[in-house]
Amino acid sequence: MFDFIFKKKAKGGQHKKNEQSDGFSNKSHKTAPNSFFDIASQTLLKNNEIKNELYLKHDVKRGLRNSNRTGVVVGLTRIGDVEGYEVNEKNEKIAIEGKLYYRGYDVEALINNCMAENRFGFEETSYLLLFGELPNKKQLAEFNALLSSKRDLPVGFNRDMIMALPSPNVMNKLARCVLALYSYDSNPDDLSIPNVLRQSIELMGYFPSLVSYAYQAKRAHYDKKSLHIRNPLPELSTAENILRMIRSTGEFTELEAKLLDASLMLHAEHGGGNNSSFTTHVISSSDSDTYSVIAAAIGSLKGPKHGGANLAVLQMISDLKRNVKDITNHKEVEKYLIRVLKGEANDGSGLIYGLGHAVYTISDPRAAILKKMAKELAVDKDLVDDYMLCEFIEKRSPELYREVKGVSKAMPANVDLYSGFVYNALNIPLDIATPLFAVARLSGWCAHRMEEISTGKRLIRPAYICVQDHLNYIPIGKRK
Repeated sequence: MFDFIFKKKAKGGQHKKNEQSDGFSNKSHKTAPNSFFDIASQTLLKNNEIKNELYLKHDVKRGLRNSNRTGVVVGLTRIGDVEGYEVNEKNEKIAIEGKLYYRGYDVEALINNCMAENRFGFEETSYLLLFGELPNKKQLAEFNALLSSKRDLPVGFNRDMIMALPSPNVMNKLARCVLALYSYDSNPDDLSIPNVLRQSIELMGYFPSLVSYAYQAKRAHYDKKSLHIRNPLPELSTAENILRMIRSTGEFTELEAKLLDASLMLHAEHGGGNNSSFTTHVISSSDSDTYSVIAAAIGSLKGPKHGGANLAVLQMISDLKRNVKDITNHKEVEKYLIRVLKGEANDGSGLIYGLGHAVYTISDPRAAILKKMAKELAVDKDLVDDYMLCEFIEKRSPELYREVKGVSKAMPANVDLYSGFVYNALNIPLDIATPLFAVARLSGWCAHRMEEISTGKRLIRPAYICVQDHLNYIPIGKRK
């Protein structure tokens, strides 16, 4: 049946590659030299240029950052707290060990407790973020039962909205699916907290299936691989269902599921100032619907400067392995990293991914936790060499930044370095590295949305100063 759908689409031309449309080729979406787009782009860039001195003159907080690189305070939250520095009486940024708190609880304590009791913790973390307190056994069981009842997508949704309309990018498809769910909701625009809570829990239940099916559709249509569709099982956790639905065999070990569960816990929340959570606050402040808000947050997370950074780490490691025959030869690895810094290897950006963070200065607590788990997984999967490679990148790269680029700031390993290793070890496809981040962060987004609705109560509208000179209108016949 699915083969028929895909053939029908290709025949109809909607997904046909290299097709001519309106005089422009769809192939790679590249334009010929001196095309309209090349020429017009030069005009566009010239007329959008703003000199750096103007930002200084008007004291603009570019990127909502102060001059000392701390974040501009734009709101208050009780949901998440990210500690990575202190500011002294001279307004100087002082580095400290990183800490991450969910609703006042150290995330390390949450994970350590769940691991000590040998149980899954992502659902408990989601409850904590949504309701602001830890559940007792009865409350957690009721919450898990409610989530389980929302695992199945609406009737026909997978066929009509995912399989019939695949996308080459799973994040793109995830956003489109969330927007489409608006039409399946009989009360989509009601902003009462009970209704938004209902929508939030339904989305949290749906997300594992949305990501898994979007990946399977992409894999079948674009990669010409076999299609494997499995229904989610209500008795399984979020992590278990994901592994079951993305793998061709549907099989996984307890260790694999527990490590993915821990990774989801670590990515569930990161304060109100991260790009996607701030997006959630901004759009929620306009009184838009839940589906539009979450789709926008997904769009934010998709960006390589935000959630897409974990994909950049995975791609860098893959490129390293293609160019270094023996990853245990650290001299050869170092040569590769130097080439990366010079813009001669990987993507040419001159950046070694998986290092540094906007808030954390000495250490990223998420990376420290994942590193411990990654070591256990490395032994279990016979991937000790890969683990040691990550350790070498973590230790040597900051020194190489100083030696090659003269950059001497602290660059601790961030969460993406070791989550990249964990995803590789779990055979998580590159296509769903960032979508899994979205599965994890959804509970945080929903918590921030309800916080904005219940306590924000003002449209977020910052100011932009226009620096364009006023001009006299020129009749069309007199223009050059």
